[in-house]
Amino acid sequence: MPLVIVAIGILALLVLIMGFKLNTFVSLIIVSFGVAIALGMKLDEVISTIEAGLGGTLGHIALIFGLGAMLGKLVADSGGAQRIAMTLVNKFGEKNIQWAVVAASFIIGIALFFEVGLVLLIPIVFAISKQLKVSILYLGIPMGAALSVTHGFLPPHPGPTTIAGEFGADLGQVLLYGFIIAVPTVIIAGPLFTKLAKKLVPASFTKTGDIASLGEQKSFKLEDTPGFGISVFTAMLPVILMSIATIITLLQKTIGFADNTLLAIIRFVGGASPAMVISLLVAIYTMGLARNIPIKSVMDSCSTAISHIGMMLLIIGGGGAFKQVLINGGVGDYVAELFKGTNISPILLAWIIAAILRISLGSATVAALTTAGMVIPMLGQSDVNLALVVLATGAGSLIASHVNDAGFWMFKEYFGLSMKETFATWTLLETIISVAGLGFVLLLSLFV
Repeated sequence: MPLVIVAIGILALLVLIMGFKLNTFVSLIIVSFGVAIALGMKLDEVISTIEAGLGGTLGHIALIFGLGAMLGKLVADSGGAQRIAMTLVNKFGEKNIQWAVVAASFIIGIALFFEVGLVLLIPIVFAISKQLKVSILYLGIPMGAALSVTHGFLPPHPGPTTIAGEFGADLGQVLLYGFIIAVPTVIIAGPLFTKLAKKLVPASFTKTGDIASLGEQKSFKLEDTPGFGISVFTAMLPVILMSIATIITLLQKTIGFADNTLLAIIRFVGGASPAMVISLLVAIYTMGLARNIPIKSVMDSCSTAISHIGMMLLIIGGGGAFKQVLINGGVGDYVAELFKGTNISPILLAWIIAAILRISLGSATVAALTTAGMVIPMLGQSDVNLALVVLATGAGSLIASHVNDAGFWMFKEYFGLSMKETFATWTLLETIISVAGLGFVLLLSLFV
């Protein structure tokens, strides 16, 4: 049975990564070869399938992902991220400090990838905690919730961007619907969940944490950072451009007004790649040249950003290769046949498969890509909204972060928690995001 072969392949992936400590990309390629041969693919097809999967996946997202990393790095290195965080903290006031952290983390989380956002925001959270004499976890949970939600639901993050490409979903729609789902999910998993966590593990809210491993952090005097308005505008510009194009396209379909050159230009500018190019050029000016920072320093920040995401790109490519093996090897068709005639929604099925793979593999991105390989053949049999299937896959790929996920250990060590406390805070937090995300996707599917 194809599903048994896939299960053995996933088990082999776990053994290679966790048992033999082999690099994730190398492990994915080895398993892709093994599963392809076990599925009975012709030997001369195996290599071309793996190359097509790797190239096809990276061909779609490398540009968006790379430009997004540069944009985020420029906002961080200029002090723009610090300005956003500290301005919101001052505006919201001490009584609403959690909401300030949520808002800051959400805005910064759009521009920065999860691990980068975590490393950047944790020292700020620790400083606020010390100043206001509140628990670091009281601020850390809302921060983690906002960063995780943007990572799972909003382009240009690798998961939603890659899956949108694989499913052929409109990236602007993914972004627009992602926002609608992300906001209530952050509220539930952030400030509201903190109250429950306090009752479940009260001792964890007395921990002081340890960020020595982060090393010396670049800090700025607030007067030396870019203004709040320009920092938010720069960080959010790709979102603004893609959202405008999507809203106008949706209005055109609804109202039915004629196409023209202006609309074509708006659609072009609001496409993911042009939007990222424009946003990066704006960031080079607003976060660099306008503040008299030499172009060489600005380009050094861009180069550093790219060097940091090289391995992540390869892992995504490896996930794409595995996905293509599942499609060409007939696993997707087998799953489609298995559920033919059933009433189960592709949205729910995508979430279930992604959740099982996330718990097994640890990596949200690899889990989402593997899900694509099993779900794509089903989508042709359904008129389901593809953007919602993307978001459901993203939600499933976030569930129950535990010992095979780097985020679990980062949260545990930085906040000085025991294993039990990490499970009761971080693992539960990720599960709430996943389940709430699915609930809001299903709710939204009733209207779009």
